[in-house]
Amino acid sequence: MTNEWPKWVRDDGSVVSCTEKVKVMSENFDELKQIAQDALEDGLLMEVSEEQMRKALYALVDSLVNPYQKP
Repeated sequence: MTNEWPKWVRDDGSVVSCTEKVKVMSENFDELKQIAQDALEDGLLMEVSEEQMRKALYALVDSLVNPYQKP
């Protein structure tokens, strides 16, 4: 199954059009989606609340740090 990921844009709004960069981003998001799906399914099989699993996954994304933050 092919995912439709967004068109990637820079902070200035210009589109990232380099084919290789777009390919890497798509592959990364395909992998993230599969890992998140597996984690959700594992949690549900272990009788963890779906609502709690989703909140935990959202919290995980919210906790990510940008190491390239401009001052």
